[in-house]
Amino acid sequence: MQEDELIAGLRGKDRKTTEYLYEKYSRALFGVISRIIYDHDIAEEVFHDAFLKIIHKIDFYDESKGRLYTWMSNICRNAAIDKLRSKEISQSTKTNTIDDFVYGLESNSGTMEKIEAIGVKELMVDLSDDQRFIIEYIYFKGYTHSEIAEEFDIPLGTVKSRVRAALQVLKKNLDSI
Repeated sequence: MQEDELIAGLRGKDRKTTEYLYEKYSRALFGVISRIIYDHDIAEEVFHDAFLKIIHKIDFYDESKGRLYTWMSNICRNAAIDKLRSKEISQSTKTNTIDDFVYGLESNSGTMEKIEAIGVKELMVDLSDDQRFIIEYIYFKGYTHSEIAEEFDIPLGTVKSRVRAALQVLKKNLDSI
């Protein structure tokens, strides 16, 4: 099927054309998404949503701006990027706390390594509670400054000031070792 026939069939809501589109392009379009989202199940979900968007938004496709495949792959790529940036994904990809990491090492290696053994606790002893909280969320849980500000209703400038002050204390403590 030629591209102009494909576009006309999609705009005409022809079922056979939609099936043809899926058969010919689904693997390539799924590949665009799976290069961005590594989790197969989530990538499939994004592909399904993007494919439906392609079908429903075909009237917005402008042949003068590029080929159909380019338009479809851009929809898939943008859907994948949007999913990656979504709160659902960003929350699920946060790193574990330092305790989870240390105790995970303990259970994997069979040794009784504790947080004190690697020296992190001693370095953080002089931090205020606010500074310790910010450092834990940024460095051990993977939050960004903006995410902490938004989620805990702390002004962004305050978050940055606490990080700066905490890093100065940590550097001083590290230099004294």
